[in-house]
Order: sequence, then structure tokens, then C-alpha cells
Amino acid sequence: MNATIDHRDLGRDLGIFATDPLAGSGLPLWLPDGAVIRAELQRLAKDLAHRDGCLDVYSPVLGKRALFERSGHLAKFSDDMFPAMRLGEQDADDELVLRPANCPHHALIYAAASRSYRELPLRFNELAAMFRAERSGVVSGLSRVRQIHLDDTHVFCRPDQAGEEAARGLRAAIEAQRILGLPVDYVRLSMRDDSDAWLGSPEQWRGAEAALREAGRAVLEDAGLQLIEAPGEAAFYGPKFDLQVRDGRGHEESIATVQLDFNLPERFDLTYHGADGERHRPVMIHRGTVGSMERVVAALLERYQGRLPLWLAPVQVAVLPVSEAQDPAARSLVDSLRSNAIRAELRPDDSLGARVAEARRRRDHLIAVIGEREAAADAVQVTDVAAGHRETVPVKMLVDKAVEARDGRLHLVRWP
Repeated sequence: MNATIDHRDLGRDLGIFATDPLAGSGLPLWLPDGAVIRAELQRLAKDLAHRDGCLDVYSPVLGKRALFERSGHLAKFSDDMFPAMRLGEQDADDELVLRPANCPHHALIYAAASRSYRELPLRFNELAAMFRAERSGVVSGLSRVRQIHLDDTHVFCRPDQAGEEAARGLRAAIEAQRILGLPVDYVRLSMRDDSDAWLGSPEQWRGAEAALREAGRAVLEDAGLQLIEAPGEAAFYGPKFDLQVRDGRGHEESIATVQLDFNLPERFDLTYHGADGERHRPVMIHRGTVGSMERVVAALLERYQGRLPLWLAPVQVAVLPVSEAQDPAARSLVDSLRSNAIRAELRPDDSLGARVAEARRRRDHLIAVIGEREAAADAVQVTDVAAGHRETVPVKMLVDKAVEARDGRLHLVRWP
């Protein structure tokens, strides 16, 4: 069995991302091919969010120190936050902080208008940057970075809606991992322990943990996944579902989360007007579906060893004419693929064998060779390395199959 290649080596060899001392440790530079992968993941994240009725919002990556004092992040998370920034001689109360999480800003967005019980739940989605002051000795490739781009949704709902909203978020997270082909090993219910490290009362925590446990039961039964309870693994402000995966070296990671939070609405005095005309406190649910772009790309590179499904592949079809005489047919194929939004590249130079080897090394998803017979028949010899498939097919079939695999986000192209 071949050894698993680390995502850092794949990222360098395939031109996915780079690092540079001038940029700083834990701050990867996304190269063009890496940007393609990330853009596709962001599109998936938005599709899943919109399918669940999420609304797009945008918020700044900075906030006043007071914002994170109010949220509790400074009290519980300060060692992992970058130092506050003072501009000139301004008052210390106006110090700015790079945010460690998006939730305080989303709480302010909720508070920007008066809310009625009839408009809840509200689901705010943003794929945004947040920051972790990771020490130089622990940053690693894309899996441990100082700037994270997270597919982040915050749901504001009535208490009676919390169970269904948690279940909705869990279903979306499991669906995302299914589409990505990242097998979930199990779902962890991360709970508090008996220490004093948690915000909120024990009664609130017991209620939140019971709500998550109940919400997850039917979802996980349908998905064939096991729920494992883990006291002491919760975030400081609430219990959560963590979708756990193991990489090729046996390391375990949380790839997505769904978390209840009764604490932040109190800290920001968030309310809605109930049917009784009184003000009530909403429940906040933190929901990550696809997860952080950095960690997911690292997991995908190692899961597929760089040979990504067609919809994620930076080059979906490499077109190789055998000789200069087939250049017109090859260019026509590239034009047809690109007109259907398929990422195709024409590779005319060097020997055919060298070009095929390079396409395999680069993990181009499909290798399309056009020789004299293929050009005469308006056909192409296509090699699908991932599927172990090679045959000569009509040009139209190649285009149609590539579009089908792209639109369906299929793991493998469906050949006849």
C-alpha cells in the first residue's frame, strides 16, 4: 500500500499554496490552482446555506476591544488572540482587535433591528476571515494557520425552534462531507465538565446538551453515524456537535460543528417580541457546514492524494493533440469545453508521452488525446485516471460527461 503524501508536499508540488517568511508563519499564500479549489468550496458552502434559507451578511474583521470584552472572548480566549491595536494617541477604549470569531459581529447584526417571534428563525451566513495567534512552533501548512476563512452561519431562533435548527445544521454538515467525499468517523457531542471554565449556568448547559442530544438522534440514525459524548470538549460558551474525521496518519480533527449558545444572547441583550407582547431571549446556534477553507483543502488533498473530483480539479480536462495537424481539432475541443465552463487546457508542446506524464503528475482530472483518427471522427481518446477508465468517445459525449460531473459534484465521472 502506498504511503499517504502529506498535504504540505502536495500543496507545494501541485502549486496549491505557498509560504514565505516575509508573509509570516501560518499565513499561506493561495496560488491560482489553490484559488480554484477554494472558490469551488465557497460556492458549495453558499449553495448549502441558501438551500437552508440562510441570508448573506458581511462584517469587518476588526472590532473594538469592548466588543470582545462583551462577548467573553477576551476573558476566555485572550492567549489565542492577537494584541489590541491602538491608533496614534487615541484612547485605550478605542483599541481595535482582530476578531477570533464572527459571532459577536453577527449578534450586532441581529440587534440592528427590532425582531418579532414571527420572523424567527433568522440565519445569517458569512464566509469570513478570523484570526488565531498560533505560536510559530505549531503552525503547519493549511491545517494550523493564523488566518482562518470559515463557512459560518449563526441562527437566531425561539427556544422551541432550537432542536429543529440544530438538526437542520447537522444534516447540512453531514451532507457537505458526503459531497466532499470526506468520511465522517463519528459525531461528538462536546459537553462541559465540572470545572469552572464555562460561561453560563449549569442549568442552561444541561438544557442545551439535552436539546442537542435529542436533535441529533434521528439525524445520525439516518446517516448511520454514532454519537459519542465528550465531557470537557465544549467551547466555553456552549455544547456542540463536532463531526470528527481521521487523516491518513490517524490524526483526528473536527471538520464541522453545530453549537447551541444561550450565553451570547444574554451578553448582547438580544431579544424578540413574543406573541404575548413581551420581550424574550432568542437562542443562538453556531453552525459550520463545509468548515474552514484551509483545513478542508488540507483534508481533501490528503484524502484524494491530489487527484480531486472533477468539480474541484483546477484543470478538469487536459487536451493533448498528437501532432500539429490535430491542433485545430484540439483547439475546437478546448473552446467547446470552456464555453460550457469546464476548465480545459491545451498542451501542444513536447512529446506525447512527456505530456501525458506531466498531466498525470499534475493530477489533471481527464486527459483527452486527439490523433489523426480521432480528429477525422470528431472523437477523443479520454483517460480518466481516478476511475481507471480509458476509451475513445465522441467529443460531445466528453463535454456532456464533464458537465454532468461538474454540475452534480460527482466523486467520479459516469462513463457508459
